[in-house]
Amino acid sequence: MTRLSVEMLAADPVEPITSAGHAQLGIAVLAGIAVIVLLITKFKLHAFLALTIGSLALGAFAGAPLDKVITSFTAGLGSTVAGVGVLIALGAILGKMLADSGGADQVVDTILAKAGGRSMPWAMVLIASVIGLPLFFEVGVVLLIPVVLMVAKRGNYSLMRIGIPALAGLSVMHGLVPPHPGPLVAIDAVKADLGVTLALGVLVAIPTVIIAGPLFAKYAARWVDVPAPERMIPQRNSEELKRRPGFGATLLTIMLPVILMLSKALVDIVIDDPENTVQRVFDVIGSPLIALLAAVLLGIFTLLSPAGFSKERVSGLVEKGLAPIAGILLIVGAGGGFKQTLIDTGVGQMVLDISKDWSIPALLLAWLIAVAIRLATGSATVATVSAAGLVAPLAVGMSTGETALLVLAIGAGSLFFSHVNDAGFWLVKEYFGLSVGQTIKTWSVMETIISVVAGAIVLLLSLFI
Repeated sequence: MTRLSVEMLAADPVEPITSAGHAQLGIAVLAGIAVIVLLITKFKLHAFLALTIGSLALGAFAGAPLDKVITSFTAGLGSTVAGVGVLIALGAILGKMLADSGGADQVVDTILAKAGGRSMPWAMVLIASVIGLPLFFEVGVVLLIPVVLMVAKRGNYSLMRIGIPALAGLSVMHGLVPPHPGPLVAIDAVKADLGVTLALGVLVAIPTVIIAGPLFAKYAARWVDVPAPERMIPQRNSEELKRRPGFGATLLTIMLPVILMLSKALVDIVIDDPENTVQRVFDVIGSPLIALLAAVLLGIFTLLSPAGFSKERVSGLVEKGLAPIAGILLIVGAGGGFKQTLIDTGVGQMVLDISKDWSIPALLLAWLIAVAIRLATGSATVATVSAAGLVAPLAVGMSTGETALLVLAIGAGSLFFSHVNDAGFWLVKEYFGLSVGQTIKTWSVMETIISVVAGAIVLLLSLFI
């Protein structure tokens, strides 16, 4: 198991922008995070503004010159947006294509037609996991919950028995599997290999979603037995369902980025020669940018054309797909700025200096840090990008597999116990028509199970990687 060690400190540390000691830096970190938490929870400030102000507060408490703090923050914001911004944009476009073309409906209806009875919760996990690959969590929730409500109503199923597996599939994909924003930012921060992280993320996700989805749903349905709220059940006419893409074409489009990125990872392992022509070709087509771009271009022919989209309508769809992600890009970018401020003030090195003699595994430390920030801020993305900045120095000296597990440990921690300061908490509460207590008994407990189970699996895998 990877532990904090002297070898990890071998790399030359970046000269910090402040001469503050460990005590002052520790206070600065707590103060910076406290500012972010208060602004988000108490004053309801947008996370982008809260992260920006929190970064400046961190630098001020650390005694760093304000001009250097601003430089660190803007550099981190720019590099983060440059690294993952295009990928988030392409993912948003692909998600919009799936939703507007009826491709997502096609996948859902095809799987549901072949499932029934006791297999329905498992079908919902499969649907959510497949649909959740290219979609942001919030988009997936908006897309799938109406389907969950229809299935529960028409099949006379317990709402929690059907809903929890769907939510688990979406949440696991969001926290553990790139190209979702959180994992992408963590991969960039610790310099992990995306293909290896993707492969290990899927490996961790499968048992995690089974335990937190269909298995936990049995108990959740006993704790909270509520009917599907009538006002949220959509009415779709048969005419709308006639013009939509086929199941196979839709599935191929959704899975193409994953196939290309996994192929690159496999070729890198088998050939392991940067000068080899085959490997260089797969390095290009398996890069996240090309993989997602290929899926978007393919989607024009496999999703939009069968649905009868004109060229003008395709252009409009792209614009509509990009508009909602402005806030996400700003939050992710500001998280990158906060991360860079942490690094440049010397906080990352402080973590290493203080804990180099500890026996605590680095993966467990990463998980715990992400848990603390998640509980405080309510945002899985903020928890991921902030924790990644704090533990990035731990990746020095790690192997490719170990850095991938570090990313997954952070992602697992970022999902711990969603509660009232998390937008997802209220989204689930309102869609399912639950009380705050019922949402905690179901959604919050499910998120905690995902976090703990995924974290435990990551620690287990580290014994062999």
